[in-house]
Amino acid sequence: MASEVDAAKAAASAADSDAPTIFDKIISGDILTTIIYQGDIPATIIYQDDDALAFRDITPQAPTHFLVIPKKRAGLTRLCKATEESKPLLGHLLFVAQKVAMQGESCCC
Repeated sequence: MASEVDAAKAAASAADSDAPTIFDKIISGDILTTIIYQGDIPATIIYQDDDALAFRDITPQAPTHFLVIPKKRAGLTRLCKATEESKPLLGHLLFVAQKVAMQGESCCC
């Protein structure tokens, strides 16, 4: 567990740099149906629009497990960096998550 915590702290620290994150690499790849970053990380796109990208987790922790990320970083390397200007994008990401979940077979709504 400690190594996971250390890895998360290192990733959070690196996210504040201008270096591309794994999400940046996913977004900049071929996003037609499946993304493969260096042949190791497949991502199946389940939704995308001008602002958001949703894809299935490669190691799901639940029967329905997907991620929704902004297509542009817009300073949101961490939620604690959100500003008043981030509200429309954050709201859109939540709406997309709800929309994608509603399309799934096992929705809690």
